[in-house]
Amino acid sequence: MHCFPPRPSMAAARQEAELVMFGALDTLFASTNVKPRDVGILVVNCSLFNPTPSLTAMIINKYKMRGNIKSFNLSGMGCSAGVIAIDLAKDMLQVHRNNYTVVFSTENMTQNWYSGIEKSMLISNCLFRLGGSAVLLSNKSIDRGRSKYKLIHVVRTHCGANDKAFKCVYQEEDNVGKIGVSLSKDLMATAGNALKTNITTLGPLVLPISEQILFFVTLIAKKLFNAKIKPYVPNFKLAFEHFCIHAGGRGVIDELEKNMQLSPLLVEASRMTLHRFGNTSSSSIWYELAYMEAKGRMRKGDRIWQVAFGSGFKCNSAVWLALKNVKPSCGNPWEDCIHKYPVKLNL
Repeated sequence: MHCFPPRPSMAAARQEAELVMFGALDTLFASTNVKPRDVGILVVNCSLFNPTPSLTAMIINKYKMRGNIKSFNLSGMGCSAGVIAIDLAKDMLQVHRNNYTVVFSTENMTQNWYSGIEKSMLISNCLFRLGGSAVLLSNKSIDRGRSKYKLIHVVRTHCGANDKAFKCVYQEEDNVGKIGVSLSKDLMATAGNALKTNITTLGPLVLPISEQILFFVTLIAKKLFNAKIKPYVPNFKLAFEHFCIHAGGRGVIDELEKNMQLSPLLVEASRMTLHRFGNTSSSSIWYELAYMEAKGRMRKGDRIWQVAFGSGFKCNSAVWLALKNVKPSCGNPWEDCIHKYPVKLNL
């Protein structure tokens, strides 16, 4: 996109994918001392760039992984696909014992920059940026001592049966045939409804009994007696020490901060990630976790809530438990600038 004229070719898009994937995976394998041939399951998610051979095949070829590896390439699933990939990895590890899984989450910009003039499609150009994350999961008992986190819950909500929700983030052509992703005015309302459904499922799994009782009593009263009664918003600060809210835009972070009564400190990682890296799609929640690690805030026993929104429309949550006082990983994206953050945002 920085060339004159731009060169959004397949070859350039492959080069971008290789730059992000191989850079992150080289660091992952080096820092964990896990050999690529030891990986039994590989999951890659990228919504808009899906070449043939696939991104998983590119990784397998680069690192000469074993022939019986279980590989999965998730496409078209939006910014919440990182949690979907984790859920798939979790299910696979429950079936295939004594195994390693690598989950790689990214988005590709080269062929997906909108060059038209429709305002609803230009917004994505302002928000989305290049990024990616590589995560190693293990179900080997020997790895518990060196693991940073344990996956506790994954809760997925899909609102695709609703037509407005289905169309609120939509890839299409404009009037002159230029392809882009259109964001509708219903996006924030759709995200709010998806979040309500998601936390209704998540709440009983993580909240104290007192908060669950208040929530369900208010819900029943609203349905039976007075529809105007405001639903009780549970205090999720009693369930989590850290919040990784998808850095989809300022409005998304603002709404969750307001409606869930979160302090500026609890949304700091999301705001700073948006400020420094933009919306890196499915990998943004990992940039936020890396921010907390770089700040030295992740202590043993802390609970982390990752929540992301994506086209379809989807809201997905992952809950993790810190198994130790976590230090920044090798290759932490904040290592050269964490001393500058947080910065004051004039918003």
